[in-house]
Amino acid sequence: MTGFGVGESVLAPSEGGPARDKITVEIRAVNHRFLDVRVRVPSQLPDLASVVEALARERLNRGRFDVNVRVDGAVLGAMVIDQERARSVFSALKALRDELAPNADVPLALLGTVPDLFVPSIEREGRALDAALAAAFDGALKSLDAMRVREGMSLAEDLVRRLGTIRRLMQAITARAPNVVEAYRKRLKERAERLRAAADVEIDAGRLEQELALFADRIDVAEELTRLESHCAHFESLLPGVETVGRRLDFLLQEMAREANTIGSKGQDVAIAHAVVELKAEIERMREQVQNVE
Repeated sequence: MTGFGVGESVLAPSEGGPARDKITVEIRAVNHRFLDVRVRVPSQLPDLASVVEALARERLNRGRFDVNVRVDGAVLGAMVIDQERARSVFSALKALRDELAPNADVPLALLGTVPDLFVPSIEREGRALDAALAAAFDGALKSLDAMRVREGMSLAEDLVRRLGTIRRLMQAITARAPNVVEAYRKRLKERAERLRAAADVEIDAGRLEQELALFADRIDVAEELTRLESHCAHFESLLPGVETVGRRLDFLLQEMAREANTIGSKGQDVAIAHAVVELKAEIERMREQVQNVE
């Protein structure tokens, strides 16, 4: 289900740290059959991507989600030295000096050439950064859910209307079915009369009735219509729920399409065939809509 949500959180400073830095999380959701999470974080903080993706996969279920993390304030641009890395590098340089040139100096300026020695000061915030990120993500998710709830209500209304159309088509098929048998009875009698007139052969009335009974049994769609109504009722009962129902709704529509195909193969009537075409088209429209349901 489509939607957009934004959440913000102020980064709680460590001792002597910045006090007004803000983390913003934006979540954009579009329709997708499965869960697909795409994360963008500041280039200075690539490790945040895995944290955000873990949050998303823990709290989201179905759809494609684009999650964008933004950090505003001086903390992202402020750089500090990675002291542990600096000590390790300097110790390694001194050990190499002792081996190659014991009396040589090891200038501290050499540390300036070491890659990744300076890191954004925000990385020093540790748990405060994780807490602010989780709070911003929760805010964005809450905002997204509010928008998706509004869309979900409209979607549920549309699906209920389409269920009404399906039921009206089912009623039309039910009303038409007896006429098909009667029309076949009429054609059968006409053929018997022509055969009697052409070949002077007496046709057994009992045999005609037996053939008519077999035909009526072959085209009987009462069982399929009953199952179709059962699926409709189950589908409708799931719509007001708050739990994840998208996959169950999709499965029910697959079963409804199966019943519609069987009715079409049994129908042997133009009016029923037209109704089945409309029925299958309506089910397919509902399947497209259900792809939006989590």
